[in-house]
Amino acid sequence: METVETLHMNKGAGETSYAMNSFVQRKIISLTNQATKKAIVEILCSTKRWPIMKMGIADLGCSSGPNALRVISEIVEAINATSSMLNRPAPKELMLYMNDLFTNDFNNIFASLPSFHKKLSQQKGNNNHHDHNGSNCFVSAVPGTFYGRLFPTKSLHFVHSSSSLHWLSKVCPFIGFYLFLVGWSPYFHLCVELIPLF
Repeated sequence: METVETLHMNKGAGETSYAMNSFVQRKIISLTNQATKKAIVEILCSTKRWPIMKMGIADLGCSSGPNALRVISEIVEAINATSSMLNRPAPKELMLYMNDLFTNDFNNIFASLPSFHKKLSQQKGNNNHHDHNGSNCFVSAVPGTFYGRLFPTKSLHFVHSSSSLHWLSKVCPFIGFYLFLVGWSPYFHLCVELIPLF
């Protein structure tokens, strides 16, 4: 567990903080955006029971700063667009879990939540009844390492990680699991279960 205490991002918004030095991570998020959208489309298209009451989404290694809510925003937008395309209502509630190490500056993320919800409300006003308006998006912090268990059974339907799973030094001890992600580690396909939404 020494690695857990050693590897961390610089907090705050100063010159050496992650918030001011996260261009590479933003580029990774941008490059994988289409793969993320495709995965959301596949999940929602394969769902047989509508309306979806609750959908759990996690961002592993969310960090803090401007990128922290960018991924979650794009996922919510993809859910709204796909629901509209299918002419079905969006899931009634979105449980949005932000995960990173205990030392992460989660307060920075929480300070950004009002603008996140405002953006969702503005999108709702410009679009149709399929979209989330922010009042049914519940954001929670889940501090801890994914070397251990973070979430209850069958609580997640989509898991995103843009630049944290490559730190894995061993294969996850699970079998029969699947993950749709673009990545650099041979261990990705063993870490997250894709479960149905019903």
